[in-house]
Amino acid sequence: MESQNSNICNNGSALIFLGTGCSSAVPNVRCLLQPSDPPCSVCSQALSVPPNQNPNYRCNTSLVIDHYSESDNAHSYILIDVGKTFREQVLRWFTLHNIPRIDSIILTHEHADAVLGLDDIRAVQPYSPINDIDPTPIYLSHHAMDSIAEKFPYLVQKQLKPGQEIRRVAQLDWHIIEEDHQRPFVASGIQFVPLPVMHGEDYISLGFLFGEKCRVAYISDVSRIPSSTEHVISKASAGQLDILILDTLYKNGSHNTHFCLPQTLETVKRLCPKRALLIGMTHEFDHYKDNDFLTEWSQREGIPVQLARDGLRIPVELS
Repeated sequence: MESQNSNICNNGSALIFLGTGCSSAVPNVRCLLQPSDPPCSVCSQALSVPPNQNPNYRCNTSLVIDHYSESDNAHSYILIDVGKTFREQVLRWFTLHNIPRIDSIILTHEHADAVLGLDDIRAVQPYSPINDIDPTPIYLSHHAMDSIAEKFPYLVQKQLKPGQEIRRVAQLDWHIIEEDHQRPFVASGIQFVPLPVMHGEDYISLGFLFGEKCRVAYISDVSRIPSSTEHVISKASAGQLDILILDTLYKNGSHNTHFCLPQTLETVKRLCPKRALLIGMTHEFDHYKDNDFLTEWSQREGIPVQLARDGLRIPVELS
């Protein structure tokens, strides 16, 4: 069911999964430094199988939307989240999928696995020793903006202080978006509908709904979907999603800030998309074994569901 070049609506646009792992990524460093007896089979593969041949090697969750516009025969590239492993993802997947740059950035929230790669955005921008380039638009919530201003003041300030030297840093044009599905925004020609979800009961993260011909919902960090958000993406209320991309941290049990597989599959059944791809996995998931389980589940429930993998490219027709 899953391949590097799976087809949905065959068009020039595509979804490219830069990362499908949790905040600590996979392999889990502790498994390599303090191996269990027997060793963790998923993490052990990292020592013997090259990462680009190993679907169990997972960087921080991130997605590139490669949007092809027929009207001007041009591509634009929209990046969702820029985590701790962004540089590694650029080296591995930008080169393979011929991604030449990033035209817009969207942030789901301000945690480390979503923003700590922002400094490396300069690597995918034009070179100028005096930063004389057009800044990349970046869309984020008020809360995320406040946090990033503290983490990366040199990326946020607009003017140099007296006596301050020019330094080559990423040039970003900050745009505040509302945590409200009734307040959509446009990035690089695509309309995005914010999908506020709970990432723990004291914290709101954003998912996003986008695409006209192929409707895609992307929800990477979630422990509960409020009814108002679920209404926007449910089959009964708003029409069937073509693709649901959804968080699943552990195989069993529950977690206070993330869906685990039982909650993920229950949500998939309620929302009933045409297809679901799971992201945010820890080393508990073995890509091949657990996709075999999900194939059986899919056949039983009538909804195709699989674990995504780093580097997966899904052609889609967005507009």
